[in-house]
Amino acid sequence: QDAIDRKEKRSETFKAAVHGLETGTPALKTEELGRRAPQWVRDNLVTMCMRCKEPFNAIMRRRHHCRACGYVVCARCSDYKAELQYDGNRLNRVCQECYVFLTGHVVLEDREGKHKGILEKGAAEVSGRSLLCSSLQLLDKNGKGGTRGWFVIPQDDPLVLYIYAAPQDVRAHTSIPLLGYQVRDLPQGDSRHLFQLAQSRQVYTFVADTEELKRRWMRAMARSAAGITHPEEGEDAD
Repeated sequence: QDAIDRKEKRSETFKAAVHGLETGTPALKTEELGRRAPQWVRDNLVTMCMRCKEPFNAIMRRRHHCRACGYVVCARCSDYKAELQYDGNRLNRVCQECYVFLTGHVVLEDREGKHKGILEKGAAEVSGRSLLCSSLQLLDKNGKGGTRGWFVIPQDDPLVLYIYAAPQDVRAHTSIPLLGYQVRDLPQGDSRHLFQLAQSRQVYTFVADTEELKRRWMRAMARSAAGITHPEEGEDAD
């Protein structure tokens, strides 16, 4: 019973911090991240990391604040730096979610304890029942280099793009929720077939091997971004 009581207490304090019930302070809107200083969630309102939900302790898991959203997070979940406009574009410690939003970088590191759950799906299994899967290249922010990998939109999770290093990997490196993104066509450059996913300041640039494959990905991503979850009639997975 003591264990149950402690678990319920942690859950309630976590929910209170997330929704601002005890502070009365709403979270920053997405478009305000980095532009306006957040009001930090007080340490005593949470007993666990507000990102990975692991309990805090005095020795191994200490509290930190994300300078972008103000959440209380552990060291592992705040091991990122991003420029914040409200602080003169100086680098500040931020959580992974804010880092991805502010920089547009995809976190590909396989850190211990990160990306558990939905990312622990084997590439071969997911590809066998996908809306679309193939090799693509994801360019870095300056467009000069990038990461080549195996990209999948699963049938049972059609609003998310999963990124694997190879077609037989047992776990995805990362994922991109597609809902709400815009799909942009880019002029062909240096024989590369380019297209983008864009939402606010977050932009991902992809390179397909052929123009036909590029069009298929653009169509599949546009459908997912619009919330369409059923396959197109006559469309088979790659």
